[in-house]
Amino acid sequence: MKIPVLDINNKEIEQIEVKDEIFQAEWNPDLVHQALVTYLANQRKPWAHTKDRGEVSGGGKKPWRQKHTGHARHGSIRSPIWKGGGVTFGPRKEKIYRKKINAKMKKQALFSVLSKKIKEKELKVINEIKINEPKTKEASKILSIISGKNIKTLIVSKPKNKNLFLSFRNLPKVLLSTPQTLNIYDTLNNKNIIFEKEALLQFVEKYKK
Repeated sequence: MKIPVLDINNKEIEQIEVKDEIFQAEWNPDLVHQALVTYLANQRKPWAHTKDRGEVSGGGKKPWRQKHTGHARHGSIRSPIWKGGGVTFGPRKEKIYRKKINAKMKKQALFSVLSKKIKEKELKVINEIKINEPKTKEASKILSIISGKNIKTLIVSKPKNKNLFLSFRNLPKVLLSTPQTLNIYDTLNNKNIIFEKEALLQFVEKYKK
């Protein structure tokens, strides 16, 4: 299929040929959901951690003698039934949340989202977003032309485009990515996707085989 390439003023200047496999894939919500759940699970870190009786401090000495005290017998204040003792069956940081999805399914889910975006006219290809000096004001002006204000936008740029990164990073509803780091979550979490032409060609090249 052919995708129009726009200039910075949103006017078509040429068309480029891309593989139908990438931008005309069938919408598959079940596969997209599976890929998204897997991605989010793999980003999750097990922060909650309770100490068991072997990790809490104290308890080296028996609280009182075994018999003839009138109290129940106890061997350590680390026992879970004591205040300040270890926790039984609490959350542990050793828990693994990771999920697996094969590379072909992951790739197809990404193609499915991009194809849907392009059908709904939420994906554009810009010849080049050129910024000579890192200025947020200039970046905001460019964004209002090519995407609109107050719209969550993902900009996929060629790597090491320092001025573009510094200019757009302070805009609250803009996320920058590269063809190598583009993922299912970012494509779904942003309404509009803007590809630089060179970044798009790099992305297509990445999935050429």
